[in-house]
Amino acid sequence: MSSFVFSSESVTEGHPDKIADQISDAVLDAVMRDDPEGRVACETYVTTGLCLVGGEITTSTYVDIPSVARGVIKSIGYTDAAYGFDYETCAVITTIDRQSPDIAMGVNTHGAGDQGMMFGYATRQTEEMMPLPIVLAHRLTHRLAEVRKAGTLGYLRPDGKAQVSVRYENNKPKSVETVVVSCQHDPTMAHKEIAEDIKREVIAHAIPKHLLTGGTRMFVNPTGRFVIGGPQGDAGLTGRKIIVDTYGGWVPHGGGAFSGKDPTKVDRSGAYAARWVAKNVVAAGLAEECMIQIAYAIGVAEPVSVFVDTRGTGKMPDEELEARIRKVFDLTPWGIISALDLRRPIFRETATYGHFGRSLDTFTWEKTNRTGELA
Repeated sequence: MSSFVFSSESVTEGHPDKIADQISDAVLDAVMRDDPEGRVACETYVTTGLCLVGGEITTSTYVDIPSVARGVIKSIGYTDAAYGFDYETCAVITTIDRQSPDIAMGVNTHGAGDQGMMFGYATRQTEEMMPLPIVLAHRLTHRLAEVRKAGTLGYLRPDGKAQVSVRYENNKPKSVETVVVSCQHDPTMAHKEIAEDIKREVIAHAIPKHLLTGGTRMFVNPTGRFVIGGPQGDAGLTGRKIIVDTYGGWVPHGGGAFSGKDPTKVDRSGAYAARWVAKNVVAAGLAEECMIQIAYAIGVAEPVSVFVDTRGTGKMPDEELEARIRKVFDLTPWGIISALDLRRPIFRETATYGHFGRSLDTFTWEKTNRTGELA
């Protein structure tokens, strides 16, 4: 019997890189709200007392970027200058140019906004059709935010992260080997109390009992202290949590980040389409798991390649499945944008707790609406 342990991590909405992702996507949403045809490539950098927003935006509307940024920072929970970063006192600097005409030339002809490859995946491992380690890691960080905002653990601060290691036997998840939770906290709290609270209020709620064993190891704030956090502890940048955003490292990543990019950027829309395709393949009963790679050339509408790998679980050869996919799905950038209705202000919500595996109405790439045609 083959056996291995696989780990994935997640971070809370108060993690510095995730602050940056949310601000970039909030700016994108502000453009999409008034100008669905707007072109946005927005990057954010945060550090102690500073938020810098830059990039290329071409739009017919006006966005008060400092107000958008401060609103995001406030909603996350950075409301106290003692945290080293808060929405009222941090400086917000903007430096925005228009989209390069060389890039616009390719997009205007309905071609891809850049070259690159994107991956999508789905599996029967979980109800979400996602790998179990990343599902559990997201549950932990989401629960951390819940108990902080509800006041259940009022001493928690916004920054935090979690990691889950799952043992597999014959490629089936069997148990959780290790759980790691790091949570920013008030300096008056003792480590022992925090550890007990997190095990009771966070881990016990996020990890199903049947996956925990007598040998499951649990680490809470392993260094013993996590007071200095957020942008004061580490600078944050848009696009540095791409594995957290996707499948937790279970499958490859094309390399492109999602947040701050409008849907003409195939880094984002192509990855969403790949997940949509893979999930429909699995939901249609054509495979137990499915990985899709799509690749594009800048200015060219049709993908230069579509690769299908069902890892030996397919009900037909992968080559035949690829032919069906090409027939059922329009994988041109404009075909994806239209089918998934991506020209809407729906993106800030994607910037935390994963872009995939969440049953929200706005996450159209999670719909299994092409299973009949595929089958």
